[in-house]
Amino acid sequence: MDKFKEIESFVAVVTRGSLTAAALAEGVAPAIMGRRLDALEERLGVKLLVRTTRKLTLTHEGSAFLEDCQRVLSDVANMEASVSAGGVKASGHLRITAPAGFGRRHVAPLVPKFRALHSDVTLSLNLSDRVIDIAGEGFDCAVRVGDMPDSSLVSVRLADNRRLCVATPAYLKTHGTPLHPSDLSKFDCLTLSSDASQTRGWAFNIPNSSGDFDVTYLRPNGPLDCSDGQVLHDWCLAGYGIAWRSTWEVEAEIASGKLVALLEDFAAPPNGIYAVFPQRKHMALRVRLWIDFLKDNYGQAGFLNN
Repeated sequence: MDKFKEIESFVAVVTRGSLTAAALAEGVAPAIMGRRLDALEERLGVKLLVRTTRKLTLTHEGSAFLEDCQRVLSDVANMEASVSAGGVKASGHLRITAPAGFGRRHVAPLVPKFRALHSDVTLSLNLSDRVIDIAGEGFDCAVRVGDMPDSSLVSVRLADNRRLCVATPAYLKTHGTPLHPSDLSKFDCLTLSSDASQTRGWAFNIPNSSGDFDVTYLRPNGPLDCSDGQVLHDWCLAGYGIAWRSTWEVEAEIASGKLVALLEDFAAPPNGIYAVFPQRKHMALRVRLWIDFLKDNYGQAGFLNN
């Protein structure tokens, strides 16, 4: 059996998430894909994948081997492209993920535009407010909004992200206006549920005893929470309470008077919008081009407020 085909099949199964999906993409039966993996594992003398009826899981050896295989396949593709008329071209499958609300508005519209520039690349976009395990779930790149925790992942800052508390004029007329972040405990706050990605709470610049400011995180309570930020936005516009939202979501409503910005004197410094990926060494060309494409678009004045 062709060793190179075994490697290609292994990478395809992992990146597409199943034997069936990889076989469908190639136009062969899943059993053929399975035999290639069996032959590869037998030849190497190690288990690369733990296969159950529900999912595939990479072993430690499989994870290390996958990185090398992807590098080899990328190198071969680039070598072939370098001697073709079109020069070096990105190819292969790109799996990306982003927060649901931000992704719908500022990632999804870019996906077909990117493919129009790189027609040999296919893309899968996952939108979720859950913090995705990029490496463990086989993603090439994630767009993340907010502070980046320490991790083994590599991140590239794409743009600034500023957040504000907002509410409708009608809500404020009925319930009053908070003058200090500590007042929020007296109001109906619309918060992300605990399984969403906003784990640290709402950030504010609070004056300290030395006359400086400290970034302080509060976890306000309220009668309504949701794992989807767009739902919180809709609830806020409907007058159900105060929400803490990014300016790219609410700037138009603030300008039109539908929402009022609150506690602006206590607004925390901007955090970031990042492209996050497992490692920088031997990065596939399609991933590098995707990150550059995001940087170019997010760097345009006013892009994130459209």
